[in-house]
Amino acid sequence: MGELNKVKGALNQVIFGKEEVVDLLLVALLAQGHVLLESVPGTGKTKLAKSFAKVMKGKFSRVQFTPDVLPSDVTGIRYFNPKTQEFELRTGPVVTNVLLADEINRATPKTQSSLLEVMEEYQTTVDGETIKVPSPFIVIATQNPVESNYGTFPLPEAQLDRFLFKIDLGYPSIEEDKKILTTYRTSDPYDKLEASLTLEEIKSIQEEVKNVTISEVVLDYLLNLVHHSRNHHEVELGVSPRGMLSLMRAAQARAIIHERDFVTPEDIKVLVPYTFPHRMILTMDGAIKKTPEKIVSEILSEIEVPVELKVES
Repeated sequence: MGELNKVKGALNQVIFGKEEVVDLLLVALLAQGHVLLESVPGTGKTKLAKSFAKVMKGKFSRVQFTPDVLPSDVTGIRYFNPKTQEFELRTGPVVTNVLLADEINRATPKTQSSLLEVMEEYQTTVDGETIKVPSPFIVIATQNPVESNYGTFPLPEAQLDRFLFKIDLGYPSIEEDKKILTTYRTSDPYDKLEASLTLEEIKSIQEEVKNVTISEVVLDYLLNLVHHSRNHHEVELGVSPRGMLSLMRAAQARAIIHERDFVTPEDIKVLVPYTFPHRMILTMDGAIKKTPEKIVSEILSEIEVPVELKVES
């Protein structure tokens, strides 16, 4: 997919050292999923989301969440226009292609829940009226590590489960920091970004994703991983059926990005660390000794990876 390679190349000129994150964002877009970025402030989360919208000629909206943001600030409101003497609908920032939900864990649970419908159903409801969001549509939410913040509201399990991936951006390396300083010293590469992919092309590729072949062997590998997460003695709640379906679709999307028409076990293995941990709730005992990421790593090492076989479509 030449167009996808152009997108990756363009984004890597703006956000340095995050090639894997760029790949995951493209996978999420093609799999029609959403992404939660967790990182300390100033690591390029907003720049990444804006750049992502720009390279695909998409509409970009941003909501800066604080405890006083209301659900209507997100979904929209019906207001009385004194000129026309009628109530009119003003749609909220969710009616867009790329929605940046900045510091989502600073919003109250009521406001957080206003995103549930649009993330799952690709529509929002304002005063009983249903409004479809444009396609393609992706939510890129950010949150700072909870333990370093005051006045935060951790996302509930129902909301976390709607995110295809949870990605920790982390700090750049010293080489990447030097490249950032050198590049941004004279100009902002974001200004030179050009659209590499149209919305229609994205929708077409999203349809292609559904036709990517998955063999029984690979499906069984995926199922073994999912059920191991549910039956692990240190896990209270494992990966949900929604998470299972999301992983399958993401694996199909990754195959497309790597110019294949079939899924390999490697596709599954690479995506599990971004798909499983935020969907798992550990037992009290497990939470004391381990993190979900550690348990996922154990599961991946315990389940034998099947031999990769190309599946003829």
